[in-house]
Amino acid sequence: IYFTILQAYEYIEAPFTISDAVYGSTFFVATGFHGLHVIIGTSFLLICLLRHSRYHFSSNHHFGFEAAAWYWHFVDVVWLFLYISIYWWGS
Repeated sequence: IYFTILQAYEYIEAPFTISDAVYGSTFFVATGFHGLHVIIGTSFLLICLLRHSRYHFSSNHHFGFEAAAWYWHFVDVVWLFLYISIYWWGS
């Protein structure tokens, strides 16, 4: 949730728009898709928390939790590439 709030603030304060140039459209589309995936991942974690509170996981039955963890690893790796390409090389 915090990431989404910061992303919205960054969109408001950005000195460019999605239609200004290639960088603007790339920035908004890439970070927008990433933000969408963060929201999806947050919902996965909330579902895992709900399932954990109802004792749905055991040492042998925990695929949902593992899938959420792998999903977050994917989102983290994508964020590293986005950060390097947009914030380092783009500036």
